[in-house]
Amino acid sequence: MVKFSFMPRGKIFFELYEESAENMVKTAEALKDMVDNWENIEQRVEQIDEFEHIGDNTTHKIIELLHRTFVTPFDQEDMALLAHSLDDIVDLIHAAAVAMHIYKIDTPKEGAKELAGIIVTAAKEVEVALKQLRNQPKLKQVLEHCIEINRLENAADKVFRSAMAELFDNCNDTADIIKWREILEHLESATDRCEDVANVLEGVALKHA
Repeated sequence: MVKFSFMPRGKIFFELYEESAENMVKTAEALKDMVDNWENIEQRVEQIDEFEHIGDNTTHKIIELLHRTFVTPFDQEDMALLAHSLDDIVDLIHAAAVAMHIYKIDTPKEGAKELAGIIVTAAKEVEVALKQLRNQPKLKQVLEHCIEINRLENAADKVFRSAMAELFDNCNDTADIIKWREILEHLESATDRCEDVANVLEGVALKHA
């Protein structure tokens, strides 16, 4: 079985993925802090804007390096998917934060707070799993984190369904329903992208452990 090749560029790939994951966690934490402490929203969204730009730049570096590297640590398609999925998580968190700001939300709903908390937990699991990716003896441990990420995504689905049911049951303002449905969908989709990352990591771990 082909094992990881730790050529100089291979090391750079892992560093970039870890950089992307670290930025993702910071973005998730910034969103959770925003919904838990609902004040100075414009400044908080600007901070998340900055994290989103950092994520885009890191993703660009990974994809550019992929195009210039013939031999990569693992399958190029998986590497590209991993980079884009990490970026998507940040983009969706950013989209939720921006929506809450431009829609002038009075206060976050409990479902949004719960989803923000799940995103932080899932993001941290992704970060730990990615750090283990470069260490072949620890590849099997990656699978444990993937299982936990999948569990968190299922938990997010339940929170999302409950929040949507409550929204339609208790809200009489059609505009508010539309606004909150969009926000909740962005948050739930962020957990879906965490699961996408877990699926890629699981495949890599099973192939190379």
